[in-house]
Amino acid sequence: MTQAESMSAMSKEMQDCVDACMDCHSVCEETMSSCMQKGGQAQMQIMRALIDCAETTRMCADMMMRRSPLHAEMCAMCAKACEMCAEACMSMPDDPQMARCAEACRRCVQTCRTMAGMTM
Repeated sequence: MTQAESMSAMSKEMQDCVDACMDCHSVCEETMSSCMQKGGQAQMQIMRALIDCAETTRMCADMMMRRSPLHAEMCAMCAKACEMCAEACMSMPDDPQMARCAEACRRCVQTCRTMAGMTM
């Protein structure tokens, strides 16, 4: 990547993906907080998925914003983490926060797959 390429404006697809990643990150963090506030022992599989998704989406957005040459590979990993998180959240379909999180994850999966060059 040349210096001119790294300084060019972000494409609409990339900006959409950054936005989806940051939204998903925020919703995952809110969902973790919601789980902890409810008390009891949260299912570890769901908490692990939320943590993995929150961390991956933030890193993915950061890599796209700095135009990392590894962003496509990171987007593929991010799509996988978001897919796993959406599935974990849907194990509690009656919880509105979990449903909101699953939806944010699904939006992120779509944009990350586009950035990774994957077919949907």
